[in-house]
Amino acid sequence: MSISKAEYARRRQRLVEGLPPNSLAIVPAGREQLRSRDTYFPFRQDSDFLYLTGFGEPESLLVLVPGRGAGETLLFCRERDVEKEMWDGPRLGPERAAEACGLCDAFPIGDLDDILPGLMDGRDFIYYTMGRYPQLDRRLQGYLKAIEQAPGSCLPPEMVSLDPLLHDLRLFKSAAEIRLMARAAEISAAGHRRAMQRCRPGMYEYQLEAELLHTFATLGAREPAYPSIVGGGRNALVMHYIANSAPLKNGDLVLIDAGCEYRGYASDITRTFPVNGRFSGPQKAVYEVVLAGQQAAIDSIAPGSDWDRPHLASVEVIVRGLKDLGLLNGDVDGLIESGAYRRFYMHRVGHWLGMDVHDVGDYKVHGQWRQLEVGMVMTVEPGIYIGTEDGAVPEKFRGIGIRIEDDVALLKDGAQVLSAGAPKTVADIEYLMREGDLIQEALL
Repeated sequence: MSISKAEYARRRQRLVEGLPPNSLAIVPAGREQLRSRDTYFPFRQDSDFLYLTGFGEPESLLVLVPGRGAGETLLFCRERDVEKEMWDGPRLGPERAAEACGLCDAFPIGDLDDILPGLMDGRDFIYYTMGRYPQLDRRLQGYLKAIEQAPGSCLPPEMVSLDPLLHDLRLFKSAAEIRLMARAAEISAAGHRRAMQRCRPGMYEYQLEAELLHTFATLGAREPAYPSIVGGGRNALVMHYIANSAPLKNGDLVLIDAGCEYRGYASDITRTFPVNGRFSGPQKAVYEVVLAGQQAAIDSIAPGSDWDRPHLASVEVIVRGLKDLGLLNGDVDGLIESGAYRRFYMHRVGHWLGMDVHDVGDYKVHGQWRQLEVGMVMTVEPGIYIGTEDGAVPEKFRGIGIRIEDDVALLKDGAQVLSAGAPKTVADIEYLMREGDLIQEALL
């Protein structure tokens, strides 16, 4: 299961077709990042570059030149080096890289200063996104300055951000991309199931995180798509809690927001469940409100609806639920209009999902919420968070933090929940955790 060479070619062609004549686009690869002293983080390719090439090496650069058909597609990359490859692993080298990626030609990255300025000279526009790679920014600015100062030169090319064109393409997923995202969601759901079955009072949050990472790697996804959140009790009230260092207490809930990356595509799932396997009455009451809000949001995802509609659907259900629980008082419409609910539900219902966990794509177009279309993939993740010191709410609800998140693809036949393999009803969660108890007892 992977993206074909033909699909990468189609992506490049669609991007080139959106460029004006007499322009070119420059797309750099990611850079290796220093972790400490002489140790580096595992390399992860820049998503834009990976989207257009499928090429996984650093120190590379893609140049797209409009012309007939797909135009020219040129790659600059590292040369073969037997000694370095013995230490750091194999490299394709320019000739093999061009063939492997289906590109017109490839050159050593060391030849960039000799070739790229000539390609830029005389162009009207250079499509490149400044600010992501400062060293390359300075290098390109040096090329432009040299072009401007050359005898008899005209105005240098105008620099234009490539992001709007490229990111609009990335927003719409192909069938192959959705298959990869579905597999990422399946693996992540398996991790969440394992965490539910292994959870016990007295464990530490990082031990549940280990269960997730074990499952991801075992099933072929070596890396999480983002730092995993495992928050027990009041730690669930912190949106981006990643310390994962506290013990899990009997009677508390634990919120896990975790997903793997599979072949360049992210998943993003959140489940909240009782540490001891049984929801208390107040926990269940709040949980059911969040679950109903999520279902209302998912039900509203359809072609022609706009991006804001799922959020509004979740807000309406959650506000009614908070009122029924006595956590809010007043008219539902008034509570929504005033934003009174935001002390309990302070974030929006979701975000785009794709190669990045918070994927690219505008949420508004010309000041209006974007219309939902087939091929878009998003998360749906409402939540309720009740502060431990909130004296305005009954004590039985204080410290409860619940979020439920799924990955949803909009297909021709409607919204499809890719992450359905992770249980989320109260009955299903409690059943799975009881099953986990029996497994543990059998092993003792």
